Amino acid sequence: MENLQTDKIIILAGATGHLGGRIAHYLLQRGATVRALVRKGADIRKLNELKQAGIMVVEVDYNNPQELAKACEGGICFISAVSGLGDVIVDAQTKLLEAAVKVGVPRFIPSDFSIDFTKLPDGSNRNLDLRRQFSRILDKAPIQATSILNGMFTDLLTGQAPVILSGPKLVLHWGSADQLMDFTTIENTAEFTAAAALDPKTPRYLRVAGEVATVRQLRQSAEEASGNKFRILRAGGLGFLNLMIKMAKTLAPQKGEVFPAWQGMQYLHNMLSGLPKLQPLDNTRYPEIRWTSVKEVLANATESK
Repeated sequence: MENLQTDKIIILAGATGHLGGRIAHYLLQRGATVRALVRKGADIRKLNELKQAGIMVVEVDYNNPQELAKACEGGICFISAVSGLGDVIVDAQTKLLEAAVKVGVPRFIPSDFSIDFTKLPDGSNRNLDLRRQFSRILDKAPIQATSILNGMFTDLLTGQAPVILSGPKLVLHWGSADQLMDFTTIENTAEFTAAAALDPKTPRYLRVAGEVATVRQLRQSAEEASGNKFRILRAGGLGFLNLMIKMAKTLAPQKGEVFPAWQGMQYLHNMLSGLPKLQPLDNTRYPEIRWTSVKEVLANATESK
């Protein structure tokens, strides 16, 4: 294992994922030493990419507490960017947390990266229920915890989220077209997380939004980015969207999938309700970060087609 004299060792789980990989990139850019914990048997190509980038890769067995703890030695912060259901968000993260605590890692950033789930009622969003469940475990642990909350990834507006429909030139919504919502790119979220990991004085929650926008403002951004006219289509109220979610869960439950269609609908329902609106925002905490707007993301997506 590398020399433990450095004071900037960051332990990172989930480095083979998109967000985790970008977090690692920004940590290296800030002069940190990144030690990525990966499950044994992970994709060798992804591991080689991490190593070539200058990241130390440690293959670990999540069911071996001693092995996990040893891999965490010397770290000043543990970042989890893992993705999954209860077996990952609750069970695996608890094992990672216990390993970090065992060897005295002082800080832990969980894989939250979402709207403000602390304001949502149980049952309104399965994936966020799991994050809330882990947060209760984390809050009882003798470690300084910081959750990064970033709203929705702006990148999803380029086609994955059923909001801005470039084909029919529509912006689809339920409820009010004037509800403020938070959007942050994966890149900005990763850069902010890297800065927070190297900041020893972070609070329990940090909230950021690359842009705060209503449905009407999303339409304006889509028009300016594409040069085309977009219409707003209100598909119904939030009650109707909730009925659609229940129907989707019944007809296509896909309980083992992390992001089935109804899960995205739950997230959209949450955002359009206004309950998980992020406030206050901590965008100015690291003034060197330049926040990317919805318009920029849409324009880049249009140019790449």
